[in-house]
Amino acid sequence: MSRIRLRHCASTPMSRLRPLRHSSSYTSTSRCSRSWSPAASFAAATDRVRAGTLSQEDAHNLFDELLRQATPLPERSLNDFLIALARAPSYDDRRSGPALGVALFNRVCREDAGPQVASPTVCTYNIIMDCCCRARRPDLGLALFGRVLKIGLKTDHITANTFLKCFCDAKRTDEAVDVLLHRMSELGCVPDVISYSIVLKRLCEDSRSQQALDLLQTMAKQGGVCSPNVVAYSTVIHGFFREGQVGKACNLFHAMMQQGVLPDVVTYNSVIDALCKARAMDKAELILRQMAGNGVQPNKVTYNCMIHGYSTSGRWKESTNMFREMTKRGLIPDIVTCNSFMTSLCKHGRSKEAAEILAAMAAKGHKPDILSYSILLHGYASEGCFADMINLFNSMKDNDIVPNCHVFSILIGAYARCEMMDEAMLIFAEMREQGVCPDVVTYSTVIAALCRMGRLGDAVDKFSEMIVVGIQPEKVVYHCLIQGCCMHGDLVKAKELVSQMMNKGIPRPNIVFFNSVINSLCKEGRVVDAQDIFDLVIHIGERPDVFTFNSLIDGYGLVGKMDTALGILDVMVLAGVQPNVVTYSTLVNGYFKNGMVDDGLALFTEMLSKRVKPTTVTYGTILDGLFRAGRSDDAKKRFHEMIESGITVSVSIYNIILGGLCRNNCANEAITLFHKLGEMNVKFDIATFNIMIDAMYKVRRREDANNLFAAISTSGLVPNAWTYSIVIKNLLKEGLVEEAGNIFSSMEKIGCALSSRLVNDIIRMLLEKGEIAKAGDYLSKVDGKNISLEASTTSLMLSLFSRNGKYREDVKLLPAKYRFFKGLG
Repeated sequence: MSRIRLRHCASTPMSRLRPLRHSSSYTSTSRCSRSWSPAASFAAATDRVRAGTLSQEDAHNLFDELLRQATPLPERSLNDFLIALARAPSYDDRRSGPALGVALFNRVCREDAGPQVASPTVCTYNIIMDCCCRARRPDLGLALFGRVLKIGLKTDHITANTFLKCFCDAKRTDEAVDVLLHRMSELGCVPDVISYSIVLKRLCEDSRSQQALDLLQTMAKQGGVCSPNVVAYSTVIHGFFREGQVGKACNLFHAMMQQGVLPDVVTYNSVIDALCKARAMDKAELILRQMAGNGVQPNKVTYNCMIHGYSTSGRWKESTNMFREMTKRGLIPDIVTCNSFMTSLCKHGRSKEAAEILAAMAAKGHKPDILSYSILLHGYASEGCFADMINLFNSMKDNDIVPNCHVFSILIGAYARCEMMDEAMLIFAEMREQGVCPDVVTYSTVIAALCRMGRLGDAVDKFSEMIVVGIQPEKVVYHCLIQGCCMHGDLVKAKELVSQMMNKGIPRPNIVFFNSVINSLCKEGRVVDAQDIFDLVIHIGERPDVFTFNSLIDGYGLVGKMDTALGILDVMVLAGVQPNVVTYSTLVNGYFKNGMVDDGLALFTEMLSKRVKPTTVTYGTILDGLFRAGRSDDAKKRFHEMIESGITVSVSIYNIILGGLCRNNCANEAITLFHKLGEMNVKFDIATFNIMIDAMYKVRRREDANNLFAAISTSGLVPNAWTYSIVIKNLLKEGLVEEAGNIFSSMEKIGCALSSRLVNDIIRMLLEKGEIAKAGDYLSKVDGKNISLEASTTSLMLSLFSRNGKYREDVKLLPAKYRFFKGLG
């Protein structure tokens, strides 16, 4: 498309516009008969413009014929045609229709146009000025307005408003405000609500919503034709929301209604959308109810906002309800709604339901797009449903959806996360066979997985390959490789990669990155490797921070090297890094974990002398350590000390005390404290209930234990695997096999995950009680994957069922795969 520009004609003072594209090809088939009617031809052409079937070449041919014959074209016919072009629905892009209008107007203004076209009136100029704005050339619109004034045409309010729009589109907002407030009278016009709304919109688009609000208040003071309407209010409300000023937007929304201006669906949608994006779903629901109460019917946009809001807030049930309500109202969800809803379902592990939505979309005539498939593929990938994922991928071809790089990256990432690199690389190869080039995300996914698996050589090969094919590694790729090298001991390569980054101008990994690596190694007990990374940090010029030193202290404490851990504290101080409460708490925890209780208490005293204020975590460490060392009285003293110091006592602290008392044979004291805390309205968590149920069983108060178990749900909590383990094992100790079995069944029904430890404990307890058939039932749950036989269980079975075993004749009651024990021994 050619660039539009103004030019001057030597014989006329009027500026005119160069055509966007002027076809010089005019065949005999386009010539018209002598009875050719300009009005009829332009009417037909106008209809074709509205239908989107008139080409630019056809339009220029029409004007060729117009300028060739003698019958004049009425102004109305030309204006209708130009208006249609200004709003043309389908040309190369939204600008081409208006730009074509400007070009054709340029032709009729030429000196050789003759009398075939009436002189342009102010109405025609208004249309062309609007075309200039729509063609994103408001500067030409302003020039045309100057021509209107120069040739003496009388302006009207439409001219003035179009003039304001040109100023605003040219981002000359201050001048637009000046014209609106001070110069409209010079144009023979009085500003109306439309004039103000044009300027309000521009101010809000310029993030000047507060100035827009001031202008809105000016409108309200003037009243009359300037009184703000729903459009004016909605514009400013939306502006505040765009700037993140939710409070001001909501205040204006309420003020609008107080002024008697009722919001329309656009206003409500703006408010609901902003609240949903802010995840204030309760407020969004309130506005939705208010909307219905005021008789404003929600539309697709409304439901899209609500569904997306619920989805991003993790409230998939509400998202589902909103989707159903939408369909009940007869609103057919479009692809945007369906994609948003599918995203919500997939995020919550409900990909099967998302697949039903995908199928329903196609059945209702909404062809799923590549985003729809990507959402569901990602859902399947997250849930490990590889067969479904591949079937869906294969169905894309049948539905004429061509997979892009993002789609392939989802598949590769799914396999890579599960360390199924053979499958991942098959997808990688197929991707290239289909002519889709991997991008930096694809390569970084593969490289990261290979590094996690310790296949550094393969990872480096992929790194080299991406450079060869012209994809420059980004920071994330280098980070994956450097982390892999650090975790697997290749510090030479890590240093080389850091140097490469710096040479290429890519910021090297900072201390936060290395802290993550050091902390991971320390948690694994690989403190020597962590120390090497620390030395690397110093070598490349990074400065360790308090988190770095705290991680090393924790690591040395974990492997029992408390002298070295304490030495790190000295190094830390020498490096100018101030130890914090986490530093001391970590050291104290290390001493207690290694049985050095008095050393831990001495360090705690030193910590207080240095005015480092302990936290709940610090006291939790000390209390737990003292109870585990059997020093209950000292623990109680420290607890009272904690209360006196004003440190908040959390439920986790109460759990430590209750558990510590039970562990030290003070279960009755724990029960008394538990009841006292209940009277204080302390909000217990599931760990509290677990501790106290176990305590009740220990003092043979089984009825109280059962009551506590029943009270869990009434307290708004859900029993976990540890709860069930406590109840089942205590029931078995008392010989209540049937009751224990019932509890186990209820555990399975609610979907609580079984653990190998619990199943093995149950099997051993049943075998020791001679309940061979019952033990066999639990042995059938051992699958070798999620649940495996422990060595102690196998040893017990060998002693009981081998040739000299106590229950060798009862081995037939076990599942078939365990009957081989009879022949052993």
